[in-house]
Amino acid sequence: MTYVIQEPCVGVKDTACVEVCPVDCIHEAEPKEDTSNLPMFIHPEECIDCAACEPECPVDAIRQEDESEDRWIQLNALLADEYDNS
Repeated sequence: MTYVIQEPCVGVKDTACVEVCPVDCIHEAEPKEDTSNLPMFIHPEECIDCAACEPECPVDAIRQEDESEDRWIQLNALLADEYDNS
């Protein structure tokens, strides 16, 4: 089960989670437009579910998918698709 970054990341985008990720699966949305209203995202196909990112988030925005709201799961999937197609 992958992890999903939630609303508290919006506007903060602290990269402590990126620094501890062993597979570099945490990304920022591509700057096609203003991305300040978007959180970082965890690519679900790259994530190995190690949970290293979760305790590092200073705003407690990272949750397991089954603990996440549908809107953040859907946004995470959309951002991952856009990342794959860029």
